Amino acid sequence: MIPVAKVKKPRGFDAAVKTPGKKWLKANPDAKRPKALWNRYTSELAEGFSNLCGYAAMLDPTGGTVDHYRSFKNFPELAYEWDNYRFASGTMNSSKRNADDAVLDPYEVGEGWFEILLPSLQMRVTEAVPAQYRTKAEFTLKQLKLRDGERILRWRQSWYNMYCDGKLTLEGLREVAPLIATAVENRSP
Repeated sequence: MIPVAKVKKPRGFDAAVKTPGKKWLKANPDAKRPKALWNRYTSELAEGFSNLCGYAAMLDPTGGTVDHYRSFKNFPELAYEWDNYRFASGTMNSSKRNADDAVLDPYEVGEGWFEILLPSLQMRVTEAVPAQYRTKAEFTLKQLKLRDGERILRWRQSWYNMYCDGKLTLEGLREVAPLIATAVENRSP
């Protein structure tokens, strides 16, 4: 995870999503999933996250999803609130499930809180994480399988291999996987 500045709510969001969404919620109080009115704003959310998954801190070539930071299951009233959306890969979104704010919010992450180890490509929490966030940061690694989950390691490996094979410059690696780029820089003499 890397720091992400809060993404400004797009113009027209309330009229296109929030207002009709609130009406939909009222008409469908027992719905298991919300109507995906936010889809037309996914690209704007993605741009605010530099097209990087807010949790994995990597470009998701599949396009990514809107994560409801506080889940619809536990907080249905937030389903159509822009401030509740985070950009995430589908893999991270499904791993997060209904963990809600037990998982570290990408908007809370500070500089240097996480690092990637080479050659294992595992993610770990650094000493830069303030004490009040440490337990949450460790839980996030476990819940989202960010430390060493098979899928996330393959994903990191694909970007790292492209760099090692000369198909991606260090600057290019920084754009698609900034924590891996930092690990490469820190490893260099």
